[in-house]
Amino acid sequence: VSKTNMNEPLLDNSEGQLFLTEAFKVIIEEVLCKGTDVKEKVCEWREPEELAALLDLELRENGEPQHQLLQRIRDVAKYSVKTNHPRFFNQLFAGVDYHALTGRFLTEALNTSQYTYEVAPVFVLMEGEVLSKLRSLVGWAEGDGIFCPGGTMSNMYAMNVARYRAFPEVKLKGMWSLPRLAVFTSQQSHYSVMKAAAFQGIGTENVFKVKVDDRGCMIPEDLGETIELAKSQGAVPFFVHATSGTTVQGAFDPLEPIADICDRQGLWMHVDAAWGGSVLFSKEHKHLMRGVERADSVTWNPHKMMLTGLQCSAILLKDTTHLLKHCHSADAKYLFQQDKFYDTSLDTGDKSIQCGRKVDCLKLWLMWKAVGSKGLEERVDRAVAHTRYLVEEMKRREENISSPFYLTYVFCFCSVEQPLFVNVCFWFIPPSLRGKENSPDYNDRLSKVAPVIKERMMKQGTMMLGYQPQGGRVNFFRMIVISPQLSHQDMSFCLNEIERLGNDL
Repeated sequence: VSKTNMNEPLLDNSEGQLFLTEAFKVIIEEVLCKGTDVKEKVCEWREPEELAALLDLELRENGEPQHQLLQRIRDVAKYSVKTNHPRFFNQLFAGVDYHALTGRFLTEALNTSQYTYEVAPVFVLMEGEVLSKLRSLVGWAEGDGIFCPGGTMSNMYAMNVARYRAFPEVKLKGMWSLPRLAVFTSQQSHYSVMKAAAFQGIGTENVFKVKVDDRGCMIPEDLGETIELAKSQGAVPFFVHATSGTTVQGAFDPLEPIADICDRQGLWMHVDAAWGGSVLFSKEHKHLMRGVERADSVTWNPHKMMLTGLQCSAILLKDTTHLLKHCHSADAKYLFQQDKFYDTSLDTGDKSIQCGRKVDCLKLWLMWKAVGSKGLEERVDRAVAHTRYLVEEMKRREENISSPFYLTYVFCFCSVEQPLFVNVCFWFIPPSLRGKENSPDYNDRLSKVAPVIKERMMKQGTMMLGYQPQGGRVNFFRMIVISPQLSHQDMSFCLNEIERLGNDL
C-alpha cells in the first residue's frame, strides 16, 4: 500500500476496456463463428492430464501480459465443448440465440443482484412482467413466482412451499413437529425430487414412485393406489410431482386425471415442465400439457427449448396469498427496511432462499422482444418437424432388412408414426449383432455399442449425443433435436455418422 499512489485508481479503465474489446473479438471468432460451423469440430477432446497442461491452470503470484491472456481465452474456447454447434445433440439445451446472448452479456456488465428495487429497479419490473407472461401461458390470470438457479432448485421451491402450506409450523419448529410426510412422483421423473426430499429432511424413502406406461407417462390409477398405500403405512401425503417432458423419453404425464386425484385428496400438484413447458407456445402441441392450469405450481426452464442460455429457470405459482415470501422470508433489516421511500413490495428478494440472486430475466425478455411469441412458437414447431423427419428417415432405413437402427421409443400419444416431442431414443445395431436377437449374450453385447460409438465421436469431434440404460433396456442413444440452427442435412449426417463409427463393431 505504501508504494501505491492512493490518488490514482488501482485499475485502469481504458486498459481494461481495450482488453475487453480484443477479448470479444476472440469470443466471436472462436465461439460464435467456429463454434457454429459444421465444418469445425464439436469438441477437441483431450485427456485430463494433457488438458490441464495445455491450459496451464496454475495460479501464480504475478499477473500475465494481455497478449498471453488473450491466448488463454483462445485455449479455453478451443478445448471447450461447442454447445452451439448444429451437431451437438447431447443435452436438453443446444444452439444460440444472439438476442438472448446479448442480454447475458449486458447482465454480466451491469452486475447487480435481484433482491431490491433500489439496486435492480429495471430488473424487478422486468422479472414481474416476464413471470406474468409465463403464468398467462400456463392459464393463470394472477399468481406468484421467481427465477431460480436451475430446474432442480425450482422443484425444491415447489416442495418446500407445499409443505409450508400444509404445515406452516415447520418454519418455526422444524421437522420434529411434523408427521411422516409422503411425496409422489413417477418412475421416470427427474432425480431432483429425490434431492429435494433429502435436502428438506423428508427423506428419500418417503418418495413414492408411481408406475408409468410404455411411453413413460405416469399411470393415474397407480397414483391413487400408491397414495392409499402410503396412508396405510402411516405417512401423510402432501405433494404430487407430475412431469411434462421427462428427461429421457420426453413423456408428458396426463395432468387432468392427476389433478382430479389431487383435488379429491387435497394435495399440492406440481408440474415439472422444465423440459416440456415450451410447448405452451405452440397451438399445435400445447395439448400435451392439457390441464396444467389446474396445478398449484409449475417449473419451466427457458434455457432449454427456448434457447435463452444457461441458466434461466422459473418457479410459477397459482397462489396469491404470498406463500412464497411467507415460507422463505427472514426479514433482513439491512436489506428489506419497511420505511423506504418507495413501495417496498417491489423488494422481492425475501421470496428467495438466496440473498444475492443473479438477473435471469433480461436474456429471456430481450429474446422475446426480438422474435415475439410467434417466433418462439415457430421454434417449437420446427424442432418437432425435424424430429419427425429424423424418425421417418430411420424408418425408411429400417425398411431395409439389414437396417442398423431400431427405435426403442419416440414419444407420442398415439403411435411412433407421429412423434409429438423431440426426444428420439434408439439402438444402433452393428453388423455383428444383426439377426442375433435371440442369442444369450445379445443384450450384453448391445449394451457396449453406444458407449464405444460415443467415445469415437467425441475423440473425432464430429458430433455429440447421449446414451443411457433405462428400466429393462440396455444402453441406447437419446438424441435431442431443438437447435434452430439445424437442417435436415444435419439429421441425415447424424445417422450416417453413427453407421460410419459403428459398422466395424
